[in-house]
Amino acid sequence: MAVNRRLVAVSIGIAVVVSIAGGYALSRSDAAEVTQFGQPGGVQEPTIGTNATVKGRAMAAITVQDNDGNAVSTQDLIGRPLIINVWFSTCGPCKRELPAFAKVHADLGGSIRFVGVNPLDTPETNASFAHDRGVNYELLRDPDGAFVATLGIVAFPVTLFIAADGTIVRQTGELDEATLRAYATELLA
Repeated sequence: MAVNRRLVAVSIGIAVVVSIAGGYALSRSDAAEVTQFGQPGGVQEPTIGTNATVKGRAMAAITVQDNDGNAVSTQDLIGRPLIINVWFSTCGPCKRELPAFAKVHADLGGSIRFVGVNPLDTPETNASFAHDRGVNYELLRDPDGAFVATLGIVAFPVTLFIAADGTIVRQTGELDEATLRAYATELLA
């Protein structure tokens, strides 16, 4: 089989011209948005908008585990105001907010039950990572993903504020100490 070198050269030339012209046109298009990592505003972190909305729903009955592997039903957590923070150790926003949870729990833990739910880490990492950030409230694990799947959680962290009757009254993404304290105080009202 003979190869027509001229046909191959022309074909390659046409492909190069089309690629350059297409790339230029795309770069000038208003519809094209190029993400440049490391540039301010170039990347948007996932937000609570990517998670299912559960505000106003009753807390589902979901089985999670304590760090010893014992089953814990979310229904057993209900009965007084409850704040559930869903986090894991390699989540940047989770790392930032855990010290705020430790401080607010220290002040309001007698009135509000605080619970951390971790879908990814080992029991050892769950405990040590949280304790290194001052957290000393109840830590649970979601090793099979039932908790995050049932609640439609795909972006972390997520915090659920749950009334004593089990109704989820607020759901948030990352929180700072002042906002967490304000929402916790509202939960007590």
